[in-house]
Amino acid sequence: MLWFLVLIPVLAYWYWKKRQGRKAALLVSDTALYRQVPRTWKSRLVHVPFILRLFALTLLIMALARPQTRFDEEQVSGEGVDIVLCIDVSGSMLAQDFTPNRLEAAKEVAANFVDTRKTDRIGVVIFSGESFTLCPITTDKAVLKSQIFNIQSGLLEDGTAIGSGLATSADRLRTSKAASKVVILLTDGENNGGQIPPVTAKEIAKKLGIRVYTIGVGSEGYAPIPVQSESGAVIMQREKVNIDEKLLTEIARETGGKYFRAKDNEGLERIYTEIDQLEKSRFEVSALRRYTERYLPLVLMAIALLAIEWLMRFTILKKFP
Repeated sequence: MLWFLVLIPVLAYWYWKKRQGRKAALLVSDTALYRQVPRTWKSRLVHVPFILRLFALTLLIMALARPQTRFDEEQVSGEGVDIVLCIDVSGSMLAQDFTPNRLEAAKEVAANFVDTRKTDRIGVVIFSGESFTLCPITTDKAVLKSQIFNIQSGLLEDGTAIGSGLATSADRLRTSKAASKVVILLTDGENNGGQIPPVTAKEIAKKLGIRVYTIGVGSEGYAPIPVQSESGAVIMQREKVNIDEKLLTEIARETGGKYFRAKDNEGLERIYTEIDQLEKSRFEVSALRRYTERYLPLVLMAIALLAIEWLMRFTILKKFP
């Protein structure tokens, strides 16, 4: 319909030619005298009706082209996964065989993992000599990532209570109605504390239908760990990397999960990527697109211009015989 706008300059040209070719009603020998006569306000408005009509026609053509505004909306439905990130915060997690250390590397990768799980509920449990729910399962990713980045070693009694950490994580998922419930347990040591043995925690997870992915963090051999000396100074001390891979493998296998070993930052990132692929959420995204017609204001403006043009022709610009 917008192609009809080419009529506007054609009509303007026709109007101009018509005015140029009009013959005078009175013939005179010299028009010099009439040039000195001042123009009246009526003579200045003589072209206004035609201009109003052109504007009205332009608006009507644009209205016929059906201008619209579009509103897009996405509706997400389906089944997500309830996940608890169970993170070791014992003193050995400050070992610098990762960059800058094991704990900071684990926090960064966990935060990136949260970003990839768009429709899942995720919680965070930390443990060392005891365990603590840092964040219940939630869909608020901003709060969740804030809590992850605030994790520090030394918040809890030192030690490595793997059983307590897993039991607390299982308790967070006990009332979950999700089709899939998952714990990602990350540690760099051997169980040496807590009131719940790892085997008992494993049986609790199995009974609740929770799949446990275990991650052992640490390089081979020895790793530099910052230790506070008697004088209060922090010195670097090399300690042997001891990960109970047998226990972590058993927990993962009997709960339907998988055991991974991360020896550097890149390896840890790959592990979380693999877990992300293994635990896919089932959801559908339906796009809803709505259009709203916007021709009415253009039609109303065109009618108003035509009304003004009609009034001018039959009032102030009316021609008398």
